Amino acid sequence: MSPNTKPGLVLVPGLLCDELMWRPQLSALAAVADCWIADHTRSETMADVAADVLRDAPFEKFALAGLSMGGYVALEMMRQATQRILKLALLDTTARSDTAEQTRKRRDFIALAARGRFLGITDALVPMLIHPAQLANAELVSTIKRMAKNTGRDAFIRQERAIISRTDSLPLLARIACPTLVMCGRQDALTPLPLHEELAAGISGSRLQIVEECGHLSTIERPAETTAALARWLTA
Repeated sequence: MSPNTKPGLVLVPGLLCDELMWRPQLSALAAVADCWIADHTRSETMADVAADVLRDAPFEKFALAGLSMGGYVALEMMRQATQRILKLALLDTTARSDTAEQTRKRRDFIALAARGRFLGITDALVPMLIHPAQLANAELVSTIKRMAKNTGRDAFIRQERAIISRTDSLPLLARIACPTLVMCGRQDALTPLPLHEELAAGISGSRLQIVEECGHLSTIERPAETTAALARWLTA
């Protein structure tokens, strides 16, 4: 890569999220990276989702950022193609596989969706996804619901099955050698701060960034702070 060439940046959204989740970052990071949004909706195992992204990515080597489910995909991509990933950012996610209780809840959501109750799932999830103070933010809530509608029922079921299938990535952390940013909303209810402290402790030389007054969707809840942290990570 020549000094004047911007690095490629692969961005992987979360469950029921699409490019709108990264929209605040796309324009802001365009000066320092060539951004590409991954499609993580087509396969039913995490190994296949990661393989889909690796196959489609328009860069041979790239920086990689994933939020929530996107973080699970990013860790599986590290497992499959470490040599292609120059930098790693893990946002509001965990290296752990699901507990039995989490798997049960996911299977319940799959059953609800299959029975035609898909749109109600988003309403149930919103209070867990964002900081309580953001529940009155009509634009933010509308964006979350629009992303879910864009994703659709069938892709949601595939995504949940893929998440259930994922491998515990805790043993992988010690093998990650690229510059790594771990970022978490202080009030993330789905993947709380201790899970990110565990990630940062497991990845040598990684940096932990806490976003204050923020829940699980840091890219759209606190876009300025999240974008600034990603810019520092990209240009360091």
